[in-house]
Amino acid sequence: MTSTPELPTPIAQQQFDPMWSAAPDRYEAVGAHYRRCGRSGLDLPMISLGLWHNFGDDHSIGSQREILRTAFDLGITQFDLANNYGVPYGSAEENFGRHMAHDFKPYRDEMIIVSKAGYDMWAGPYGAGGGGRKYILASLDQSLARMGLDYVDIFYSHRFDETTPLEETMGALEQAVRSGKALYAGISSYGPEQTREAVGIARRIGLPLVVHQPRYSMLDRTVEKGLLEVCGELGLGMAVFSPLAQGLLTSKYLGDDRFPKGSRVTEQRYLSPEALSDERIARLRALDALAGERGQTLAQMALSWLLRDERVTTVLVGASSPDQLRDSLGALDRLAFSEDELALIDEHSLPASLV
Repeated sequence: MTSTPELPTPIAQQQFDPMWSAAPDRYEAVGAHYRRCGRSGLDLPMISLGLWHNFGDDHSIGSQREILRTAFDLGITQFDLANNYGVPYGSAEENFGRHMAHDFKPYRDEMIIVSKAGYDMWAGPYGAGGGGRKYILASLDQSLARMGLDYVDIFYSHRFDETTPLEETMGALEQAVRSGKALYAGISSYGPEQTREAVGIARRIGLPLVVHQPRYSMLDRTVEKGLLEVCGELGLGMAVFSPLAQGLLTSKYLGDDRFPKGSRVTEQRYLSPEALSDERIARLRALDALAGERGQTLAQMALSWLLRDERVTTVLVGASSPDQLRDSLGALDRLAFSEDELALIDEHSLPASLV
């Protein structure tokens, strides 16, 4: 007789432990380093927690809870989400809402909670993504409902939509702020000239557009081709995502087993096997050796390298465990680089083959 395999407990039925209180010394902790976001009045932690991975229904409430509590106890105050984060779409916001209700409700005014709209989210023409007013505002209402919030602190246009007038997209963000459902607005993955145009429209209509969220790492330096200068000139903060190039800038792929089980490259989740060429591994090992000379892990050095430029307000890190998050915060201990170190990093920085 064949036994029926035991299925995991649905996440909505998983139990929380007794009520938690945040560490009283959290603003003296290692993560409690903040920068002003451009020329706005908003301060952001230099390292923020991104919930793109590890917070959907494919991860336990318990592991999520430990990471979120650790982040807040260590002085991290910004939590970055989007409508389509999690497996399935929307589950990261829904689960974050559970943690808000159980753990973080007393601390809402100490938190910067972020959401975005721009990619496909629900069936039919009005949920397919883009920059249209109907999609953006409906998505914001859905995100607030999933998280059980009255407002988010920053609401982003998640990507530039060349099929929609930019005036419409910026107007939708302005309506979100005017309605009280968002305090600030941001844009993500806009090019330099698109950013300049968006800021011009925002200023004309009174929209507090304060931050840009681009991909940026040692292995993807596209933002250095104009976007860094534009954001600095226009007074936009920068919240950098994928700072570790989907895990390439860690020690994960530097051992004898280049394709560890469960890794993104093995499962071809956002990272192709072609990214791990012999040449790439050799260059990553050279960077890892430099990090060791600096007394850092490769991941810590990669984050420090980004934060050495004060135009970068914050870097968004993911975490699969509290220890991984603590390791990331070690980047804040050493942000200075010598000219020789920067030259070596330039020598070994090539675009990552990401998919």
